[in-house]
Amino acid sequence: MSKKGYANCLYSELKLLTMKKYLLLLHEDIEKMQKLSPKEMEELGNSHMAWAEKLGEAGHLISGEGLEENSVQISGKHCIVKDGTFLESKEMIGGYYLLQAKDLKTVIELAKSCPCHLFGGTTEIRPIMEYEE
Repeated sequence: MSKKGYANCLYSELKLLTMKKYLLLLHEDIEKMQKLSPKEMEELGNSHMAWAEKLGEAGHLISGEGLEENSVQISGKHCIVKDGTFLESKEMIGGYYLLQAKDLKTVIELAKSCPCHLFGGTTEIRPIMEYEE
């Protein structure tokens, strides 16, 4: 590896170490999602794939997945198990992206172009807590 290539590699590693992590939750309107045509669902899926690729190329994407509608909730010291969707109203969390960026402002700008907004979805950004070792 050339000195320049090695320097670029070290710079990339250092950049990753200084970036903060953020969880981008995708809130979807259940009724709107159920009314999408197969063509619209395909368009939405393709848009997410293209957006994730763009995020990855820019060094922001750590991971991301769609989530199934059903969930299980375990609560209290007696660990009571409940099945269902638990958000108030007609919303569900349809997926997430784990992103990295230098600051919250950058993630806000990235989130504005999230494909979930195409059909009325909402994004929620949650900074990941950092712990010193």
